[in-house]
Amino acid sequence: MSTEFDLGALLAERGGERYELHGKYLNHQLPRMLHTIGFDKVYERAEGAHFWDADGNDYLDMLAGFGVMGLGRHHPVVRKALHDVLDAQLADLTRFDCQPLPGLLAERLLAHSPHLDRVFFGNSGTESVETALKFARFATGRPRVLYCDHAFHGLTTGSLSVNGEDGFRDGFAPLLPDTAVPLGDLDALARELKKGDVAALIVEPIQGKGVHEAPPGYLRAAQELLHRHKALLIADEVQTGLGRTGDFYAYQHEEGVEPDLVCVAKALSGGYVPVGATLGRDWIFKKVYSSMDRVLVHSASFGANAQAMAAGLAVLSVMENDQIVANSRAVGEQLKSRLAALTDKYELLADVRGRGLMIGIEFGRPSSLKLRSRWTMLQAARKGLFAQMVVVPLLQRHRILTQVSGDHLEVIKLIPPLIVDETDVDRFVDAFTDVMDDAHSGGGLMWDFGKTLIKQAVANR
Repeated sequence: MSTEFDLGALLAERGGERYELHGKYLNHQLPRMLHTIGFDKVYERAEGAHFWDADGNDYLDMLAGFGVMGLGRHHPVVRKALHDVLDAQLADLTRFDCQPLPGLLAERLLAHSPHLDRVFFGNSGTESVETALKFARFATGRPRVLYCDHAFHGLTTGSLSVNGEDGFRDGFAPLLPDTAVPLGDLDALARELKKGDVAALIVEPIQGKGVHEAPPGYLRAAQELLHRHKALLIADEVQTGLGRTGDFYAYQHEEGVEPDLVCVAKALSGGYVPVGATLGRDWIFKKVYSSMDRVLVHSASFGANAQAMAAGLAVLSVMENDQIVANSRAVGEQLKSRLAALTDKYELLADVRGRGLMIGIEFGRPSSLKLRSRWTMLQAARKGLFAQMVVVPLLQRHRILTQVSGDHLEVIKLIPPLIVDETDVDRFVDAFTDVMDDAHSGGGLMWDFGKTLIKQAVANR
């Protein structure tokens, strides 16, 4: 047996080439973008909600890998589960047996989803959405799925067809014949349902882009409309699920909402092994898998692999034992209320919204003449530059990682690991206050950086 491969030695020898390697062999625009905004850091180690660089400086993670790191990085319980499953040397992915771990994880997930009955395991959030789209179409016998303006459901072709952002869709047509409706507009939903060809509405209870929550009562009313027209409700909980918003699922904040299909992923991975899950009603699964001839009509080569299942089981165990959902609710409310209190102090701060540890900070046109002229200059170059101006000093000056919530948006989305605490809240609020003070002073390094962003935006036109 060969023992020649040494990962540690390889990283020690060539880890310093990380940006050059990425630029040469992967997406060449990523290192270019990171260099431009000063995000080209070299992180050496990570644990919980923090990174450390080679000099031992710690960075607070308020991004959580776009929500993947729900329990933070390298949670000891998840790590142990993965060591255990590797050491067990299970006969995994034989394709023609039934291993115990998928059934155990499905049972555990469904315990938090009492109106749902079965689970399909795939490998990502976009794959969980693809599964829901296929199942909804087959179960209803209808071709069209409705989605909401500004939605994000993934980037593979099916999920891209229900993506409400033109920037992601441009150049990839033709897509599936799906139709956008405004979030919260029940009349628009009713008009589309009357056409008789709608299989489902897919909706994020809180949209990731801009952090916009479905209006109170919308999900339940939409569900009633859909069922009246024999269509299904699909809840995309890929980012909002597993405690992110202060309940296990975001749709559970509204009484009486029971989606027919629910998509989860991201945090279920423990930050280690890609995984996606589509939960659904028994009759939908039985219609898709209607006979032994159709046993493999929808499957995934790496779906339900032992490592992913072990990670998911460990994640749910930690969530239940350590009251992660309650922490998300309490710490999130503390963070949101402290930030919302700053809206009266800073004219550039327009709104603070969200639930649990999914918080949007929106910036808007100031009232004072001097700040207004600078704001207008930034907006003329490219909408979203001011939010990026806030993100950069948070990292460079305060070692806090954040990012804007979408292209051309003046909104920063905070989605930290669900294990953050009051000390982390203090650190973020103090840092954000310092950056806002600088922005409202009318000068300084922040506005100098704004000029750099304007030049870059103009050059890219």
